[in-house]
Amino acid sequence: MDILHKIYCYILFAILLVSCSAPLNIDYFQDAAELQGILGQEKQFLRLKPDDKINIIVHSADPMLVSQFSISASSRTLGGTVIPDISATGGGGGSQVVAYSVDEQGDINFPILGKISVVGKTRIEVADYISQRLRERELVSDALVTVEYVNMGIDVLGEVKSPGHVDIKKDYFTLLDAISAVGDLTINGKRDRIKVLRTQDHEEYTYEVDLCSKADLYYSPVFYLQQNDIVYVSPNDKRKREANPNGNTFNTPGFWVSMASFVMTLITFLSK
Repeated sequence: MDILHKIYCYILFAILLVSCSAPLNIDYFQDAAELQGILGQEKQFLRLKPDDKINIIVHSADPMLVSQFSISASSRTLGGTVIPDISATGGGGGSQVVAYSVDEQGDINFPILGKISVVGKTRIEVADYISQRLRERELVSDALVTVEYVNMGIDVLGEVKSPGHVDIKKDYFTLLDAISAVGDLTINGKRDRIKVLRTQDHEEYTYEVDLCSKADLYYSPVFYLQQNDIVYVSPNDKRKREANPNGNTFNTPGFWVSMASFVMTLITFLSK
């Protein structure tokens, strides 16, 4: 019985060691020490695409000059010319923001100046271009133009604490910004296989990013996100098993202790 008792203890110890072992690939940036001082990729600014919406405000010391470029939500025409690509957004009782919609050709229809190509440009480049055109045509000599993104964002789904839509509020928006905005991954999220779905030139692309590797993350083509990207965090095997009521039964210490007791009883019975 002494030998059987020892066998039982060894089996129990091995089972507890396996069942209580920590899951792999939990820590982010596991290679951070090796990458100390290495230069990351250049910042990628958001660039306008068809169907994007922007708010454009012209500033000047002369309010009369500015008024001809100010379109209210209630006024949909300017000088008898319909402005078809301006839509009012916002609401809920607050002030409405008038947004210029980028059409399929990548243009907006701006008062006085007419059609302006904005596709592929950053908001700063659009602001500089409009300001320059106003000065060149001597419409507003001291024009200061501000361009803001309207309702631009990405979606984060899967094993994160607060899945949903995330607004983009700065010119360059990273995958880490998106993850931070939704409260980080849950403990059951796969950190080494973050998926980013992107539509570009009417084609769908899927990328995978390993958050456990700083190099893989920082040099990924989707480290800087674009508007309308979809970030998906896959569940790990434990989370998948939880979808089945008995899925994790074989991974609990209690189950294996019971199994070890059964095996021990069986051995004792057969040794008699």
